[in-house]
Amino acid sequence: MAAIAAPPSSVAAVVPASCAWPAPASVSVLPAIRLPFRRHRSVSSRLYSSKSSSGADESLDGSSSCPGIGGTLHPAVPPPTRSGRGVPVFVTLPADAVTPSGRMTRRKTMGASFMALATAGVEGITVECWWGIVEREAPGVYDWGGYMDLVMMARRCGLKVRAIIAFHEWGTGPGDPCWIPLPQWVLKEMDKEPDLAFSDRFGRRNKEYISLGCDVLPVLRGRSPIQAYSDFMRSFRDTFKDFLGVVVTEIQVGMGPAGELTYPFCPTEKLIRTSTAAELGEFQCYDKYMLASLSACARNIGMRVWGYGAPLDASDFLKNPVGTGFFRSDGSWNTPYGPFFLEWYSGLLLHHGERLCITTGAIFLGTGVKISAKVGGMHWHYGTNSHPTEATTTGYYNTVIRDGYLPILRMFARHRMTLCCTCFDLLDSEEKNNSRSSPETFLRQLLCAARMCNLPLTGENSFARLDEASLNQVIYNSRLYYGGAYETSLSFNYVRMNRNLFESHNWNRFTRFMRRMSNNQTFQARLDSRGSESFLSSISAL
Repeated sequence: MAAIAAPPSSVAAVVPASCAWPAPASVSVLPAIRLPFRRHRSVSSRLYSSKSSSGADESLDGSSSCPGIGGTLHPAVPPPTRSGRGVPVFVTLPADAVTPSGRMTRRKTMGASFMALATAGVEGITVECWWGIVEREAPGVYDWGGYMDLVMMARRCGLKVRAIIAFHEWGTGPGDPCWIPLPQWVLKEMDKEPDLAFSDRFGRRNKEYISLGCDVLPVLRGRSPIQAYSDFMRSFRDTFKDFLGVVVTEIQVGMGPAGELTYPFCPTEKLIRTSTAAELGEFQCYDKYMLASLSACARNIGMRVWGYGAPLDASDFLKNPVGTGFFRSDGSWNTPYGPFFLEWYSGLLLHHGERLCITTGAIFLGTGVKISAKVGGMHWHYGTNSHPTEATTTGYYNTVIRDGYLPILRMFARHRMTLCCTCFDLLDSEEKNNSRSSPETFLRQLLCAARMCNLPLTGENSFARLDEASLNQVIYNSRLYYGGAYETSLSFNYVRMNRNLFESHNWNRFTRFMRRMSNNQTFQARLDSRGSESFLSSISAL
């Protein structure tokens, strides 16, 4: 299918930001949405079903009649203007918001959910634009139809859009209902040339993301991976040009597995076996392209023997780091060989990030959108001197004597990017299975480096939960970065919208959380008293 052109100007006209007017002072309860209670299960029973809506008799207009729901959805009243000190909150959509065939899923209930979020004062939505869905058919053939529907629906509900350009796979494998692989034509190239995939010392492959060793090599039917990523982003820019800077306000460029500037840490088949153990992971540097790079670096310093692979005594999935020859306190990580390998491994990641920063900045220059990128939040074994999990799992050379995040954040600052980081909801006291884990100390180090670089920041939660402890921790960490004399921009991204969010007790917590994040005493996150219970029940199957 050919690339979908942006709609004509008469259709693509967007709602200006100035239209987000406050409600009249005399009105404290807004009749945002009314759905008869007797039919509320008609929405919840379909919202997360695998069958997508036909869309034949549906309109994206908020005022359109929705057969099967039993009522009329009316446009949500625009949220009140926030205090200048407030923190904008975005909500990430389900990973399968667009089907593998490129169609928006659960159209009716997605619209109802957008209206609810807008009424609660949410700034916008975050959506992953999957490479494996948009360019699934053939190189250079892009299908943005489902994403165009989402953007237009967000516009009608007064929500902004933060688009994540996702060049990685999602899910644990073909048996996962949310399985989103890389484009099939890319996987065919990997089958022909297995070294396009990451590999550990045992020869086990990881196909979450194309190996960094071939970033600039024409291995994808005449194009390099960086060229393929660039063409994809240009297609996005051209398709959504009438929305950029007004509705689509931010582009987060994916830089590795999970969309983060990291390495994968295990073979693909191990992703199926979930584990809560604090695993060390394996260095993913044994494809021929990365080995060639390592060998060349070793030859350049006259230490050819260092160029044959990663340290053999460094990684063991479940082994305590103090039992490894490389990462124990007096291990070889702190000898001349250790810095050589770790600087090369983390340096290759920095080169990859630099290429994508330059490319993304050039493509979206002058469009009015902000550009962001995400770093991994690996806090296992943070209390050790060598920080082994960060080295093997993410590729960050961060130890007790070296700040491994500062070089990454300085790179982002050079390119005027926004930093996205997770762990805003985590507490050290919850890490009962790993006494050396410290998500709070990890996040403080990252926030300190971000302040040093004067970086705008987007925080994220690690788990989709709405308990008071985690929400309070989000607020605490937000104030930690945003308070005082610092003027650096901060927003928060709640990951992710699911059926639990709209359960009555969770929704109450979420709206209280929104009031605290907005820091606006006049904000009222209440629905019409005659329809609130039926509405919340109707979308609780999200």
